[in-house]
Amino acid sequence: MRLLITGGRGQLGNELRRCLETMTAEAGPVPAEYAGAQFDCIDYQEMDISSAESVDAWFAAHEYDLVVNCAAVTNVDGCETNEEGAYAVNALGPQNLARAAAAQGAKFLQVSTDYVFPGNVPGDRVEDDEVGPISAYGRTKLAGEQLAAAANPRTFVCRTAWLYGYVGKNFVKTMKRLGEGHDKITVVDDQVGNPTSANDLALAILRVALTDEYGIYHMTNNGTCSWADFAAAIMEGFGLECVVQPVTSEQYKAANPASADRPHFSSLKNARLEATVGDTFRPWREALAAYVSNFDELAD
Repeated sequence: MRLLITGGRGQLGNELRRCLETMTAEAGPVPAEYAGAQFDCIDYQEMDISSAESVDAWFAAHEYDLVVNCAAVTNVDGCETNEEGAYAVNALGPQNLARAAAAQGAKFLQVSTDYVFPGNVPGDRVEDDEVGPISAYGRTKLAGEQLAAAANPRTFVCRTAWLYGYVGKNFVKTMKRLGEGHDKITVVDDQVGNPTSANDLALAILRVALTDEYGIYHMTNNGTCSWADFAAAIMEGFGLECVVQPVTSEQYKAANPASADRPHFSSLKNARLEATVGDTFRPWREALAAYVSNFDELAD
């Protein structure tokens, strides 16, 4: 099997690479079909996905069976000030990649986000719930879903949330750093979702990509919490004494007026995943505990 992983130096790209190299993940073995797979794990230095010319030049020299797009502009607040730039990467990028994959008869998998939902209704979102993003980031990622699916009929869209991996920036690392330097921090407690291990997500992606069941999938660790709950669990896991003081979204926005609006209720339910290949995602606290225990060895 021949795979292309874009965004290869990011959180998820690194976990996909590690899973393919070791043929195992924290939640279970990687499917045997990937044994001996050849894969390119690249980033924007090798190919600019927002440029159709750059994508076409890369694909003219390489051939694939599966393309997994982990590349994205993920700075949610930054997208508010440069939505055009975010659209180029988050929407046109997937379209360019999906079209190039289709020309080779390859499957395409686009990683998306819970931020495609407005988050104004309590409960878990399933794959066919109505979308309605309230931020530039959410709008550009939703456009990426739609453009990719239109460009390649063999497209999987995998929406995830609150992602953290061993390599790259994420909420867990930020909370650890703040907890080591502060006695108290404030974290929003009226936005709820699913903290998700990039390692668990990598395994689920590799399993789904073996099927021909194209379409939208929700892929997150199981269980729901607020950002403040998540932060408190991080402090506890790393043995930090820092106190997490909950605040409302309105209080946070008042203190950070340039911040983007976030959905209040964006928990995802892995309904289609469970029905298609089964759900191997661990409860979020279990995945976080494993992350903490592996942190010193694997974090970069």
